Amino acid sequence: MLVPKLVTTLRGYTREQLYADATAGVIVGIVALPLAIAFAIASGVTPERGLYTAIVAGFLISALGGSRVQIGGPTGAFVVIVYAVVQKYGLDGLTVATLMAGGMLLAFGLLGLGGAIKFIPYPVTLGFTSGIALIIFSGEVKDFLGLPMGVVPVDFLGKWRAFASHMGSLNPAAVLVAVGSLAIVLLWPRVNRRIPGPFVALITMTALVQLFHLPVETIGSRFGAIHASLPAPALPALTLSQATGLIAPAFTIALLGGIESLLSAVVSDGMIGGRHRSNMELVAQGIANLASPIFGGIPATGAIARTATNVKNGGRTPVAGMVHAVTLLLIMLFFGRWAGLIPMATLAAILVVVAYHMSEWRTFRAELRSPKSDVAVLLVTFLLTVLVDLTVAIEVGMVLAVFLFMRRMATVTSVSVLTHELRDPVDDYERDPNWVGRRSVPPGVEVYEITGPFFFGAAEMFKDRLARIAGRPKVLILRMRHVLTIDSTGLHALRDVVERSRRDGTLVVLSDVHAQPVVALVQSGMRDEIGEANVLGNLDDALNRAREHLGLPQVPRPAFATPTVAREAET
Repeated sequence: MLVPKLVTTLRGYTREQLYADATAGVIVGIVALPLAIAFAIASGVTPERGLYTAIVAGFLISALGGSRVQIGGPTGAFVVIVYAVVQKYGLDGLTVATLMAGGMLLAFGLLGLGGAIKFIPYPVTLGFTSGIALIIFSGEVKDFLGLPMGVVPVDFLGKWRAFASHMGSLNPAAVLVAVGSLAIVLLWPRVNRRIPGPFVALITMTALVQLFHLPVETIGSRFGAIHASLPAPALPALTLSQATGLIAPAFTIALLGGIESLLSAVVSDGMIGGRHRSNMELVAQGIANLASPIFGGIPATGAIARTATNVKNGGRTPVAGMVHAVTLLLIMLFFGRWAGLIPMATLAAILVVVAYHMSEWRTFRAELRSPKSDVAVLLVTFLLTVLVDLTVAIEVGMVLAVFLFMRRMATVTSVSVLTHELRDPVDDYERDPNWVGRRSVPPGVEVYEITGPFFFGAAEMFKDRLARIAGRPKVLILRMRHVLTIDSTGLHALRDVVERSRRDGTLVVLSDVHAQPVVALVQSGMRDEIGEANVLGNLDDALNRAREHLGLPQVPRPAFATPTVAREAET
């Protein structure tokens, strides 16, 4: 349902809820201030662009989104990809990539793909999230230690080699400011949970640096004056060939935005007992990412930490998120000129804490005890994120996860010879009323059973197994009571078996066929090739069809047989 949550939550809206939403919005706005600036700087753009993003995109995500309490803005998930795009294509390239990502997200929502994004394997998500956290931490070492390095190498290993070579020239004042900021962020919640620790650290350390004239780098000394107003909307100038090269990073931005926003919405649902509208959330994310770059912003998505802060402080409707954006706008307009005094070491300390929480190292460690295939996906995605590129990491991680899933599914699909049960029965079979041993199987008839989904991952195994049939039976019955789904590759494998059997003079009969396989057989024309009389709902009818083909008398269905599986061939 593509209706913003704002529309439904304003019905019966009370003054008490307005006060709670306004209070939560102001607090979240204060929390978002240092984070918006820090994420922008870490992404390789000027600090005010983070504020533009939190204001414009944050307002639209709340006003149009499918979650009651979602808070949107720049997040750590985008730091790596945004930095890479800026370094390669410049700010105009970033603007185009963000616009393209916004269009993709909008399309995802309109096409109803909100549920599909949730099926991205968890090891892939954890792998690139932990990798991003490590990269964010690495990017803050220079400012945390006050290293006089100039431009830091882009690659991870080169970055740490550069840090090691400059370690002897660290700035004690910067380290003192960074450690002090870190202590305030970590310890302040014991004093007061209403006022955010990062904001207290920012105000306190900025005041101390100015009061004692500490020789540390500030936002102003690196970037100059902060533009304390929203810029006029503008579109970039970029050629078609340049835009073509941005398709891959744009898709990565869209995928990250979709994953982060829906993950945040799911987490907040658990906190408030609500239920978000995933497709509407993607539409809102798309619109926000179309608007943000026009006003000089960077990619935005739902922010889990800020959303949780909103919930904990009483926010229950999208009004709180809208107030958060307005709060940031007012802070920027009236106090933005003072932002240049903020020490870079303080922002580095705030991002170190963000990276620590983002790393989910306990979960990462626990995931290493998972099945080997999941561990492989996790480590490959993590290492590629850190050492190569986030886009490559997601692509390879997804492809590897899909192949491993196919392999896993193929192993649960089997083809067994049921007529062997007659010669080697077991207790489990004997207790089964549908056991083939309870039937009379005529000579020259072989009964095989397919168990599990009959898809492309299992098709070759199916053909190989049937190729080993001893002799040439006059009738081959394929029992499919445990096949709930079949795809085109499975149908093709089945067609090969039918054609080969026909050449050998063997009649193929399908029994216990469920609804989806029957529909697939009808739509593909396979039922007509096999013959409608040879596609049956239970084993007893299939055995009688074999007797009919062999010219033998029919046998009544046993009284102990379970009801016939319904065939829905025309539905």
